[in-house]
Amino acid sequence: MASTTVVNEGALKKMLKQCKNKDLTVREILNVISRYKDLKPVMDAYVFNDGSTRDLMSLRGTVPVSYKSQVYNIPVCLWLLDTYPHTAPICFVKPTSTMEIRQGKHVDANGKIFLPYLHEWKHPASDLYGLIQVMIVVFGEESPVYSLPTTQAPRPHTPAAYMPGIPAVASYGPNPNPGSYPGGYQYPGMNSYPATAGPVHYPPQIPVSTVGFSSGDRTICEDTIRTSLISAVSNKLRWRMKEELGRAQAELDSLKQTEEALKRSHQKHEEMYSRMEQEVAAVDGNIELLRRKDEELSTALEKMENLSECSDIDDVIVPTAPLYKQILNLFAEENAIEDTVFYLGEALRRGVIDLEVFLKHVRLLSRKQFKLRALIQIARKTAGLSDLYCQE
Repeated sequence: MASTTVVNEGALKKMLKQCKNKDLTVREILNVISRYKDLKPVMDAYVFNDGSTRDLMSLRGTVPVSYKSQVYNIPVCLWLLDTYPHTAPICFVKPTSTMEIRQGKHVDANGKIFLPYLHEWKHPASDLYGLIQVMIVVFGEESPVYSLPTTQAPRPHTPAAYMPGIPAVASYGPNPNPGSYPGGYQYPGMNSYPATAGPVHYPPQIPVSTVGFSSGDRTICEDTIRTSLISAVSNKLRWRMKEELGRAQAELDSLKQTEEALKRSHQKHEEMYSRMEQEVAAVDGNIELLRRKDEELSTALEKMENLSECSDIDDVIVPTAPLYKQILNLFAEENAIEDTVFYLGEALRRGVIDLEVFLKHVRLLSRKQFKLRALIQIARKTAGLSDLYCQE
């Protein structure tokens, strides 16, 4: 049993508490019912083909369709899944007891509606208002129902959710694909369906009881049922094939990404290996240099160990030229005078000598040191060496 019709925003939000996009769904419903007054939001139990049921929001009522210069009210029912608007609605034509479904490219024998707009549903380009606009255009070219002859007994009304022949919904997931289009049919001008067109003005609507299209006596025979079943099976197989192709494509894309990552990693490892080879070569060169220096030091140590302990230092240090030997001797004598003056100062401090003796010897030594320094400067200049005392 359907629940009471709700028309205000607060009640709609309360009824759509399970909806993942509640605010957006409420806005779309309010927009639609404000333009199409005969459509009413109703919460009711929807029965899937696997026998499971779930309370879903539906829009029930009529939409005005202009057919051969006449405006008719076509009864429809639009079921909104909890994943709406990312999942297309499940749409049915709901004929009254005086109508019969006209099976065609867009409606099957059970009244389920197939449209390119549903098949290619993609949020946010697709919405309820655009869907109803498409239905009006399509039903205006091909009627989904016709009137039963007055002599024929009215057929019992069967809820659309219980009608047989609808492709089974395997699970109530985010993509049950309710809008798949049978037979691969591409409706002419399908890309020009309005998604958010402005309001369309129609003449005064005829009551639902007067709806119908005269097309003679037409009943559902075995061929019609067989055709419907074949269409449903074909549609399900096509959907399965599309799902498998999508899964395979996703796996292929993942493998391509992995391949690109492996190529980048391989290139990075090659660069690291090249740098390591260069560093190893540099380390080997340094090891060889250290080995040679170690050999030189070992040879020098052996020579030092072979020298006699009584060897004179003057015999060890041999200048390469007489001028250098002269500079060495002058420098040694000048440093000896420095040491002498130091020890004379220590003797004066300790009282070993008196001040007169200290000054006398310091004057003599200082005069001699001045002459030695002058000779050292001349010798170094002659040898092409820098001025030692200017550097100090």
